[in-house]
Amino acid sequence: MSRTPGLFALAPHAPVVPVVVVEDAADAVPLARALVAGGLPLIEITLRTPAALDAVRAVAAEVPGAVVGAGTVVSAAGAAGAVRAGARFLVSPGCSGRLLGALRESGVPFLPGVSTASEVLALLEEGVTELKFFPAEAAGGVPYLKSLAGPLPQARFCPTGGVSAASAPGYLALPNVACVGGTWMLPPDALAARDWDRVEALAREAAGLSGRS
Repeated sequence: MSRTPGLFALAPHAPVVPVVVVEDAADAVPLARALVAGGLPLIEITLRTPAALDAVRAVAAEVPGAVVGAGTVVSAAGAAGAVRAGARFLVSPGCSGRLLGALRESGVPFLPGVSTASEVLALLEEGVTELKFFPAEAAGGVPYLKSLAGPLPQARFCPTGGVSAASAPGYLALPNVACVGGTWMLPPDALAARDWDRVEALAREAAGLSGRS
């Protein structure tokens, strides 16, 4: 069995992965530059809008400090298209056997989504140890992940879904959490106003979060 590529090694000191929904591809580069300047180089652009792949392509080409990836990858075609656009990692909300095969074939690091112990076990059996816990808050949050650390210590997570600046430190304090995914540094009013200075400031606050002393 081939070794699973590791996403967490791409930016081991970044505690937060911004989860970005891009409506206008023209905003992608200045937004990404603001996030990188604030200390958040790992940027997940979700494949939820028609502009998403163009946004990935632009950030990959024009923001050298960014490690841009694609989220909401739910098919083999989506995985292949994202990699062709320049995505350096892939994130899925869940995982099937077919999707896992496509993620592996992509040749880039990936985070398949899980929300139950059985799903974690199934992926551990496939040699996958780096996982997205989604939807984090709705699926049990910090207490649930804490309960998994004992029986399944080899699994490491990026909780995403409802995570906030207030709740992030609780996740980051867990031994089985490498980082969290979130959107709070991308408030809708700041994006609508193209207030990249505010995004950078919020990103800097997020980059300083830690659950560890």
